[in-house]
Amino acid sequence: MSEPLLETKGLRKHFPVESGLIDRVLSRDEQWVKAVDGVDLSVQRGETVGLVGESGCGKSTLGKTILGLLDSTAGEVHFDGERIDDVADSRMRELRKEIQVIFQDPGASLNPRRRVRAIVRRPLEVHDIGDSRSERNDRVEELIDRVGLSADQLDRFPHEFSGGQQQRIAIARALAVDPEFIVADEPTSALDVSVQAQILNLLDDLQDDFDLTFLFITHDLSVVQYFCDRVAVMYLGEIMERGTVEEIFEASQHPYTDALLEAIPSTDIDLRGNRAVLEGEVPSPIDPPSGCKFRTRCPIADEGCAEPIEPRVFSDTQVVHCRKRSPETPNDQSV
Repeated sequence: MSEPLLETKGLRKHFPVESGLIDRVLSRDEQWVKAVDGVDLSVQRGETVGLVGESGCGKSTLGKTILGLLDSTAGEVHFDGERIDDVADSRMRELRKEIQVIFQDPGASLNPRRRVRAIVRRPLEVHDIGDSRSERNDRVEELIDRVGLSADQLDRFPHEFSGGQQQRIAIARALAVDPEFIVADEPTSALDVSVQAQILNLLDDLQDDFDLTFLFITHDLSVVQYFCDRVAVMYLGEIMERGTVEEIFEASQHPYTDALLEAIPSTDIDLRGNRAVLEGEVPSPIDPPSGCKFRTRCPIADEGCAEPIEPRVFSDTQVVHCRKRSPETPNDQSV
């Protein structure tokens, strides 16, 4: 493969747990929430990588750390060959033209006091794009038309639009500076199912038109199957398995991936009541299990799973962090 457009190496983001009076009196060690705990991830130019996992597994924190909205605890983030996790604020400001974000809740991400025209025009003003206000307004009208809205809606406020329309406005704002890479953090989860399909189709079209690369964060594997090229499965701050969409959906190897696939809703009457249920509670990210973090809920785990786990390479694109699965012993056990 060519050099990835975006790459993380051993990326960590730990949050300190605020200690109480008793902890301070007893001088107990400071505790940390290990939200992102050593993630290696790459995104090739022009592709869409889906980042999936249960709520609270660290997906959004990883996205915000990549974007520089959160400072990393350790590890590296590289964009187009440049390390960007420790660059000066002035350089990060320049990188904002190349790296943009679409948030989950468009209503919360749009300034309620500004009209749509000003919202979409703001990135152009911040980055001094366009020679005049008129030229910037022309760009805004072009973008708003491209996302399926009309110029006569530009002088309205965000609350006057539906959720799907608000997300279209947020997408237009992200495209204003002509970025290369977009982190889409659950961009359809707050929308009705019919509207989700419209937004996904729009993003698919825009990817071709604007030569975009996506990191698509979601908990919905059905969306991943439709929209993404490769998938990274995350659990308790770590990547459990990564591979192409075909590898993940047709030849998954990690028991956690199996469990997520089992949870996809189905209209097949033969599957009703026969699906395996993922048992047990998600361990605390303050004190996660040693070795494989999924072992406390895994139906095939044994004592060896408490030891450090070496990744198993199944192909050039599929890597699995599970000692019980290897290319020599393919997955013949389901959760």
